[in-house]
Amino acid sequence: MKILNELIERYPVLECVKDEIAKAYEIIKTTYENGGKVLICGNGGSASDSEHIVGELMKSFVLKRALPEKFVENLKATDENPEDLLTGLQGALPAISLVSHTSLMTAFMNDCDPSLVFAQQTLGYGKEGDTLIALSTSGNSKNVLAAARVAKALNMKVVEISGLGGGKIAKVSDAVIALPEKETYKIQELTLPVYHALCLMIEEYFFG
Repeated sequence: MKILNELIERYPVLECVKDEIAKAYEIIKTTYENGGKVLICGNGGSASDSEHIVGELMKSFVLKRALPEKFVENLKATDENPEDLLTGLQGALPAISLVSHTSLMTAFMNDCDPSLVFAQQTLGYGKEGDTLIALSTSGNSKNVLAAARVAKALNMKVVEISGLGGGKIAKVSDAVIALPEKETYKIQELTLPVYHALCLMIEEYFFG
């Protein structure tokens, strides 16, 4: 994998998690091959990363993305003037950031156990074959762990990106990218190039 090798060349400290990054890539690739989607959650800086990952998956990252042929055919058959859509839209890889749904989240946190809000969203959105990307620098975030537990019960896959050791979430994850740092900001500094590499590899596979 050229992209993964380039990542390790730029960040040699990530050599220890190279195999887990490759495993995470295979999991996400399989999800998309089977028509599934990716859910992502985290707190604080990890919430921002959740949004960032969705931005790289749902639209072009670095490659031009052709529209699905069936969609193009259906659009031409159902729309009188489809050119603006045909030229303006691009292929997407379905991903949902669970941190973004303000009304749902505040309603649930007001009425129910706030630590289960990501779990509730995972229960509602998730299905067998989907993937949850669980972001937690400690690996112990209660709300992210609850979402991962629900994901496993739904026969979803769980990819964790965390700090050294992986914490409790590692025990319910299929791929554990436990970055070799202990301080939050240092973990976050390594998190971005890791998920950029994952998004690049996924985009290359489906649109390269």
